[in-house]
Amino acid sequence: MLLYLFQLWVATLLAVLPRQAKEICSQSNTSFNGGEKITYTIYYNVIGLYVNAGSAQFTVTPTKWEGESAYAFTATGNSNHRYDWIFKVRDKYESIVDAKTLLPYYFSRSINEGSFHQNQSLAFNQKSNEVSTNKGEQFKSADCTFDVISAIYAARNLDFKNLQVNEKVYLNFFLDNELFPSYFKYLGREVIRTKFGKFKAIKIAPLLVKGTMFEGGEHMTIWVTDDENHIPIRIETPIIVGTIKVDMKSYEGLRHPLNALIELD
Repeated sequence: MLLYLFQLWVATLLAVLPRQAKEICSQSNTSFNGGEKITYTIYYNVIGLYVNAGSAQFTVTPTKWEGESAYAFTATGNSNHRYDWIFKVRDKYESIVDAKTLLPYYFSRSINEGSFHQNQSLAFNQKSNEVSTNKGEQFKSADCTFDVISAIYAARNLDFKNLQVNEKVYLNFFLDNELFPSYFKYLGREVIRTKFGKFKAIKIAPLLVKGTMFEGGEHMTIWVTDDENHIPIRIETPIIVGTIKVDMKSYEGLRHPLNALIELD
């Protein structure tokens, strides 16, 4: 479910400004290192009670791609085993990116959700702006094109100090054989309480297109740590029936001290 949330976050956004798209591509990675691992608990609320519906994990591993330094981003999502009889989810996404630009060389996803199963892989040629699929299809992309996972890590490196409240940040990414110009809106800073304690947080809102599960508009809210790590610590969004909340469960291998945690519980 969390991977679906992130996919909708990036996949359903609909506007682009070339200046800002290039800006996200010209920055250096300062927010994470190899060895980072963050896990999340996914809660579903329909009658005022939050139920543990599943979990997700995001990891960063140093690797090589054709002799060049690279990162492998892996994201997995699973439904809670006790509810597998209702709807079983076992999803895995992987992105291999250039260590300097964070632009993808390769992307794959294995989706197993109830009776629906899909496996797809993409090869990115950033020089010719082309994307090839595992089925032999070829598509045109654009300068500075991400996949759904690399887009998340690239966005973590934004300099939020230079953004004004309600300013939109734009990027391009490729999914489902289509190029999506996309954006999210910066909503400012606030302090939120989690199981770890109080965090200074940066608040952002993606624009979702109405679908089978989600209402359209800027109803999803994401909080990331207001420090050099910029790790997502909470996501909240209404769905067609009920609401979903995603909270960080554990973290390890952070590049910087977690200075956004200002009060322990």
